[in-house]
Amino acid sequence: MKLLVTGGAGYIGGVVTHALVEAGHHVVVLDDLSTGFAQTVPAGVEFHRLPVHQAGQVLTPEAGFEGVLHFAAKIEVAESVARPDLYWDVNVGGTMAVLNAVRAAGTQRMIFSSTGSMYDPASVVPLPGGGFSKLDEDAVIRPKNPYAATKLAVDLMLAGECEAFGLGAASLRYFNASGAVLTGQGVRLGERHTPESHLIPIVLQVAAGKRDQLMMYGDDYPTPDGTCVRDYVHVADLAAAHLLALEAITPGRHEVYNLGNGDGYSVKQVIDAAREVTGRPIPVKLAPRRPGDPAATVAASDKARRDLGWQPARPELPGIIADAWAFHQSVG
Repeated sequence: MKLLVTGGAGYIGGVVTHALVEAGHHVVVLDDLSTGFAQTVPAGVEFHRLPVHQAGQVLTPEAGFEGVLHFAAKIEVAESVARPDLYWDVNVGGTMAVLNAVRAAGTQRMIFSSTGSMYDPASVVPLPGGGFSKLDEDAVIRPKNPYAATKLAVDLMLAGECEAFGLGAASLRYFNASGAVLTGQGVRLGERHTPESHLIPIVLQVAAGKRDQLMMYGDDYPTPDGTCVRDYVHVADLAAAHLLALEAITPGRHEVYNLGNGDGYSVKQVIDAAREVTGRPIPVKLAPRRPGDPAATVAASDKARRDLGWQPARPELPGIIADAWAFHQSVG
């Protein structure tokens, strides 16, 4: 298929773009490089440095695009609280521009990069014998910040577009995207955000000496070791889900799929695994809990496994961290 990838120079969008190319699709990338990197785009792929609001300049009726994979968005939770206007403008206004172009061009398929952070963590309850209940697609939705609210808004926009205009779309709600890949072109792709707010990259920055220590926020949660539990899913597994969803799309239908390993790892488990992988000490300083941090969030991805045939191939935490560490070492 001929496909447009918005945000294809970013972390997940870049990994998916390489996977699409390796699968034989004709891919065009649109990215403003506000957070992405031009070198992420595969060699030989047509690239347009444009804001997402101008997607219609590329996604024209005569261009012949058969699908869009939409990653372009602002993603920092703290920034979204401080500047919600930016998030509504880019994440919702930008998506509306993409949808207007999709409609005008008669493009049939769309995959949206959504988030599991829109679910209400109060829906998660401890289970007898240990562990916690998992969040499925029917879990209570209650966005806690403008970032999550904008992602929910786009999910609702897509549902309306599918019903009214016959678009086929899938919203893929990621949990904690992690890890890195070595592409078929020999390029390592991994997380590098500014500022960095995700646990595994921060832990590896401490291991690399780029930070003095890791701040661990709370060790008195109702979890086995007292620290927060999260579902870390390898970015290569996320990419595989996008390719499967692209093939499964049905005109006129909007489907939502949670994407996670289905197993949770605590902050202490991440630190221990990183120490083992890197051979570095990783100093830790205990700090008070942060307001709003839930004890545990773990995905139920049964629908994606059943309907798409998706199965995480790299679920083990040490492997996820080892791949991320190789990337961090490659970028210095």
